[in-house]
Amino acid sequence: MQNEPNVPPPQYHRRGIYLLPNLFTTAALFSGFYAIVAAINDRFEAAAIAIFIAMIFDGIDGRVARMTHTQSAFGAEYDSLSDLVSFGLAPALVMYEWTLSGLGKAGWLAAFIYTATAALRLARFNTQVGKMDKAYFQGLPSPAAAAVLAGFVWFITDYRFEHMNLAIPSLILTVFIGLLMVSNIRYRSFKDLDLRGKVPFFAILLVVLGFVLISIDPPQVLFWLFLLYAFSGPVLTLLELRRRRAARQENR
Repeated sequence: MQNEPNVPPPQYHRRGIYLLPNLFTTAALFSGFYAIVAAINDRFEAAAIAIFIAMIFDGIDGRVARMTHTQSAFGAEYDSLSDLVSFGLAPALVMYEWTLSGLGKAGWLAAFIYTATAALRLARFNTQVGKMDKAYFQGLPSPAAAAVLAGFVWFITDYRFEHMNLAIPSLILTVFIGLLMVSNIRYRSFKDLDLRGKVPFFAILLVVLGFVLISIDPPQVLFWLFLLYAFSGPVLTLLELRRRRAARQENR
């Protein structure tokens, strides 16, 4: 009888996910879900703050994954789904429960437009990873779009302007911000900034002053800050088109 060769048993790789970065993604998802629950219970200020907290966790998870070398395809997909809830569905439902519900069909259609454009923005971003200039975003990023709407709700409720008829302005703002997300307008991503290198002392002073300014009046400062960022894309695009047009006329 011939002896069979000693063949090693097949090795099965244990499948799993990286815990640390996905914990922050889960925290962002929880914050977005809590914003929806708070809005349903008419706690709009808490809902707006929860969306900003989701932004913080969303900004941390990717950096933690890169620092700890725990990037994965699962983490990227999970982060995208979390963004859809926290920065697509949550802001739309907060706006709907806050003022848009009083407009009937037009109100929920505006909320749906924002949700759909956020989903399209995230899908386009996922297909362009590694193909676009990392210094710019194509279209308004969904976290910044959510910050505009959440900042608007927080600002109005904090200053107790709810007695004003804000349904139409809310509808216009919701649809306009949604359309900016799926536009081809470029926005600075600031990913090209070297945070590990040395910076002038004046730069540290500006960071300190920024924290002080936000702490004085968070609702108003955050709303105007992200609203200016939302308008910076169209303004810079128009200036670039004007510069190119002037350059063409000079070359003729």
